[in-house]
Amino acid sequence: MVAANLDDIESLKRAFEGAYGAFCLTNYWEHSSPEKETAQAKTQAQAAKHARLQHVIWSAFEDTRRWVPLSDNRMPTLMGKYQVPHFDAKAEADAGFAALAVPTTLYLTSFYWENLINLGMGPRKDEDGKLAITLSMADKKLPGVAVDDLGKCALGIFKRGNEFIGRTVGGADEHLTGAQMAAAVTRAFGQEVRYNAVEPADYAKLGFPGADDLANIFQFKRDFQSSYLGAPSLSVSRTHNPDLQTFDMWLAHNKHRIPLE
Repeated sequence: MVAANLDDIESLKRAFEGAYGAFCLTNYWEHSSPEKETAQAKTQAQAAKHARLQHVIWSAFEDTRRWVPLSDNRMPTLMGKYQVPHFDAKAEADAGFAALAVPTTLYLTSFYWENLINLGMGPRKDEDGKLAITLSMADKKLPGVAVDDLGKCALGIFKRGNEFIGRTVGGADEHLTGAQMAAAVTRAFGQEVRYNAVEPADYAKLGFPGADDLANIFQFKRDFQSSYLGAPSLSVSRTHNPDLQTFDMWLAHNKHRIPLE
């Protein structure tokens, strides 16, 4: 195991030295800066080129501006040039790998079930004092995944050799509606958890850091369901990792980590 810093290219070069490939990613919520995310991706691409890696998997997202241009008033523009900052900036970073001719697979990930733990998106009491999960997905399905499964899927892609170089693939464990997620959480905790479906504008007003970003994410996934569900294919994901978890399975192992507020 070799330690590296995404802001330090020399440390990345040392980490990549002698490796076959690398699963490159960034953590937007650590700093909430699109510019920093793009810079960290560029540093990883440069280090991968220097180390002559044979295969890089880049944890990518869709550029939502392809579906909702900045001139489109259906969705509020954030930070002056993004619809969904942590999606759009990551998509811009794709070009850094292409420009250096790094052999790359773009890996589109899904809604992390760990968001129920780490981003405070777990059940909270509503106005009636009942526990509820709040999303602005209406009755549409949300592709979800356990973080552990992402790494296993990436390993499966690496094991396929060059098959996925130059291609875009997605990863998901299940596609669930908000009501189905709430039902699963109800089973796990043995008490009723409702699905609180709100409009994106109302979600953005919830007041926590990144609420506006997440509101736009959910609106994108809700309004462009046919486009979004195509990439994180369940059948393709299972070819990379036959042991994908269901949401019920994930809850059985992680419900003790989800705060009930």
